Amino acid sequence: MEKEIRTRYAPSPTGRLHLGGARTALFNYLYAKNQKGKFILRIEDTDLARNLKEGSENQLNGLNWLGISPDISYQKEDQYGPYLQSKRLDIYQKYIDILLQKKLAYKCYCTKEELEESAKKQKAKGIKAVKYDRKCFYNPIVKKGINPVIRLYVEENQKLIWNDLVRGKIEIPSSSLGDFVILKSDGMPTYNFANVIDDHLMKITDVFRGEEHISNTGKQLYLYKLFNWEPPRFAHLTVIVNNDNKKLSKRDESVVQFIDSYKKLGYLPEAVFNFLSLLGWSPNTEEEIFSKAKLIEIFDVNRFSKSPSQFNYPKLKWTNNYYIKKLSLSKLKEFLIPFIEKKDLIFLKDNLDEILLLFQAQLREGIEIKNLVKIFTIFPNWKNIQYKFNEKEINLIKDFLIESKKIKFTDLNLENLIKRLGIKFDLKGKNLMHPLRLAFTGKEQGPSLIKTIQIYGKEKAKLILERFLKDEIHYR
Repeated sequence: MEKEIRTRYAPSPTGRLHLGGARTALFNYLYAKNQKGKFILRIEDTDLARNLKEGSENQLNGLNWLGISPDISYQKEDQYGPYLQSKRLDIYQKYIDILLQKKLAYKCYCTKEELEESAKKQKAKGIKAVKYDRKCFYNPIVKKGINPVIRLYVEENQKLIWNDLVRGKIEIPSSSLGDFVILKSDGMPTYNFANVIDDHLMKITDVFRGEEHISNTGKQLYLYKLFNWEPPRFAHLTVIVNNDNKKLSKRDESVVQFIDSYKKLGYLPEAVFNFLSLLGWSPNTEEEIFSKAKLIEIFDVNRFSKSPSQFNYPKLKWTNNYYIKKLSLSKLKEFLIPFIEKKDLIFLKDNLDEILLLFQAQLREGIEIKNLVKIFTIFPNWKNIQYKFNEKEINLIKDFLIESKKIKFTDLNLENLIKRLGIKFDLKGKNLMHPLRLAFTGKEQGPSLIKTIQIYGKEKAKLILERFLKDEIHYR
């Protein structure tokens, strides 16, 4: 019987779900689902000082919003839980005790000052890769009032090798590790120690994570060897970079960093899911739009990129626009209404469906609808128009005002009226529509002008043009 594929996303609850974390979770999810396995959320909450009360909830909510809902989590556990590390301390202690009993680990009472002095001496001797000098191993003295850390005794003659699913063969000599800490003085396990214990006991088969963890993998493989456990397969993803090809950091203001921010800006989860799936991975096709089901079907671990992935904002907005255009009217209303001010919703209630459909094709972010609908709730402001209307264009607008009073405001009637006026004034295309658009909306661009005028209705269209013609701005 084949082993069930089990992947995991294991964040610390020290902040909101970040782009990099979301992409890591996504690749773990896609592989698990492609292999008909399980995707697990484990919360690594052992850094008590930095944990945020809402951190775990934000991570889970972000995953659920993206459509990456875990099969197993701290809220929905199986027999291998708990999935909060803070509830597994007795488990870690069991394995710490085993290592201490076998003399494979030891207590270290060295103070921060002693460690700094040791490092200083090593550097003075020209040693660049500073390591712990094993003072407490060779001279074990219990110091009262000091809670010791537990260090692993690392033999220096081993080669730690794995075949990375992204980078191929990677080798780290154990001599580069030093006797690293596995239990902190507050009784909490370190990342590398807890990681190994949890991944083994939770039956994790594959780990997709960022390339910053490559150095950790050497330490973890050493622990797997000590316990005689089979390690999972590893895939270390390339970094995400900004437009300057600099690694994305949480302080980078050129990119929206957190998943909940994309929800607030009006990105559809399907769009963000699609976009993130192509950051560091590519399908065997030129297509760029994929449903979740299709991505699960075609996901192939052999198609990870070995080069950094650039975060392309225009591409994300293009992707979001694609998904917005696919929404049914009912879904469009559900999506956009929360972005519109209440007073505007009251004003627009009779034409809301038409107005949302009018703007649907141009929206890149849902939040854009907030200001776009204001062409129907407030009168245009022509003061900032740089365009200078000529006499022919003013007469065009005057004639439209006169002739429009004689027709019923349907799309067809308005279209025919504009065509007739175009013939009369020898104007067509942009030369015909541009002055009319500026007069009606005060804007250079916008949705269908005919549809906009039709939604205005005869009375409001008349008031707008009368106000425009009284405004001296067009005589500049």
